[in-house]
Amino acid sequence: MFPGLFTFSSFSLLTYAVKLYRAKLVTMAENVIGLNVHKVVEPDSDQGVHPEKAQQVSALDIESQSNSLDQTHSVIDDEAYPAPTAEERSTLRKVADSIPITSWSLCVVEMAERASYYGVKAAFNNYLQFPLPEGGPGTGAIDKSKPNSHAGALGLGLQTASALGLLFTFLAYVIPIFGAWIADVKIGRYKAIAWGVGIGGVAHVIMVGGAAPSILQAGKGVAPFLISYFLLAIGAGIFKPNVAPTVIDQYKHQREYTKVLKSGEKVIVDPETTVNHIMLIFYAFINVGAFFSIAVVYIEKYHSFWLAYLVPGIVYFLLPLLLAATYKRTVRVAPQGSDLNRFVKITVSAIKASKGNIFSKNVWQNVRPTALAERGVHVGYSEKDVDDARRTWQAVQIFLYIPIWYLNDGGVGNVQSNQGAAMTSDGAPNDLLSHFNPLVIIVFSPFMANVVYPFLERRNIKFGRISRMTVGFVLAIISSLIGALVQWRVYETSPCGYAASDCDDVSPLSIWWQIPNVALGAMSEIFINVTAYELAYARAPEHMRSTVVALFLFMTALSSALGQILLPSIADPTLIWAWAAPGIALFVQTIVFWFRHRHLNDDVFMTYKEDFESVNSGEKKIVENEKDEK
Repeated sequence: MFPGLFTFSSFSLLTYAVKLYRAKLVTMAENVIGLNVHKVVEPDSDQGVHPEKAQQVSALDIESQSNSLDQTHSVIDDEAYPAPTAEERSTLRKVADSIPITSWSLCVVEMAERASYYGVKAAFNNYLQFPLPEGGPGTGAIDKSKPNSHAGALGLGLQTASALGLLFTFLAYVIPIFGAWIADVKIGRYKAIAWGVGIGGVAHVIMVGGAAPSILQAGKGVAPFLISYFLLAIGAGIFKPNVAPTVIDQYKHQREYTKVLKSGEKVIVDPETTVNHIMLIFYAFINVGAFFSIAVVYIEKYHSFWLAYLVPGIVYFLLPLLLAATYKRTVRVAPQGSDLNRFVKITVSAIKASKGNIFSKNVWQNVRPTALAERGVHVGYSEKDVDDARRTWQAVQIFLYIPIWYLNDGGVGNVQSNQGAAMTSDGAPNDLLSHFNPLVIIVFSPFMANVVYPFLERRNIKFGRISRMTVGFVLAIISSLIGALVQWRVYETSPCGYAASDCDDVSPLSIWWQIPNVALGAMSEIFINVTAYELAYARAPEHMRSTVVALFLFMTALSSALGQILLPSIADPTLIWAWAAPGIALFVQTIVFWFRHRHLNDDVFMTYKEDFESVNSGEKKIVENEKDEK
């Protein structure tokens, strides 16, 4: 019943997604995600521009004069988009802007890629950890007369399965640094996305072939799995850091302005609110794709691993079709290595000027062009370039708090699915509950976007970026404490006591007791990951945004490395501490995080070249007046 139901649901989801895509994705946004958009705009409509780009269009590399939308922007119309006054900023409500249809399109692209990525990854643990089930059909599926048994194939054991699972995550989040660099400096974000799609496609083909029953029964499944495993990590690593910046690139009016709603209310159309809304949509689409993994765990248990890998592969091959269909409409940022070169130069100069004291209050002031000019030193970068470097490193400091949080989101390694395997499942796969994380995010994201955040805005309650992340950390702490409590109850009720992981019988405790742990971890992701994506985009130089997103993603790799260090503790009888220790560490870290970074709640979201030019002009006039007085 279950595999048929979820296989049917999977293909129904594909059919439905295609129909919605043809309807220009608006209906999908409202019905599948629940995030309402009052107006979907085309990327070439007169919606304003990045202010700093308005005078630079002719200097950009244009791939195609006739069809390309690489960096084509209209000039800012101050009458159509009047900037708010200081009084209006303190009194008017902030709302999100319209979202371009190409942003929705790229969210669907991300959904398809994540459906394939999380789909195959969902099968990794059982595929690696357990051998072919006794009495099963030889495909990795179970003997249906033993509903509490587990699917399996290679029989490498818990620690090897955990190690390979963590290594996969580590690679998939380290490689983005290369993927981002080659995009920002060499080929551009869009081409990097295409490269990642191609490599991942090859990986899917090998993975399906390597899970054929004849290969598994002959004990030769390890080699093809590892080849596809590494290729998939490389493809995902090149693809991942370039999608989120490209989605936000489609929104061109990235500066606040005022407008009057149909109700007569005057509001501020705010870029931070808009980017937050876009990233909530983006993250919800990621988890629509990740929800696909639920079908996979049923397919592996009741049918085969080759089909469990094939179904995500079919979804994956929608990617080139989606990219081709929207190619002409998509804004594609041309590569420009000069931003990265300036960033490195400014950072090195600041470290030298402060004599290695990177915590000095004057670490950036010492390398500002105005400060250097007073000493007769002239440099080839601007005040904004220095401020971009400062803001980027502030974002990276915030990202450094993510690895320990990540250990609390689902536990270390495969500890959550291992816990489920020791509980009464009544026929449900042992790793089912861990895959309900996406469902919680799909439900909770629109609730935040359409209910919670508008409610706070209407009452002028500021819920800043640091406050959001702090709430996310607290939810993850509670999640880990619940995980530790459930593990303690598993030990206390298991027929094998504190050796529950290798016990032939299971605890009478229901696997559904994992739901609170899963739900709180998922809710924490909405506050942490969505905010981190916003910071990575808004605080980075224009042509370094993929690189800064990659630095954020790299924190997941660091978390996997920490997980590898903690692997010896992922064994009976110390699994309670595999949950409790990360929770305690995150509690201490959260206190430090709040008091150290809470001032950034009030920091400006994005900076613009014109702001620095006006400041410099004002400083220049003051100096000239002082000279005249003398």
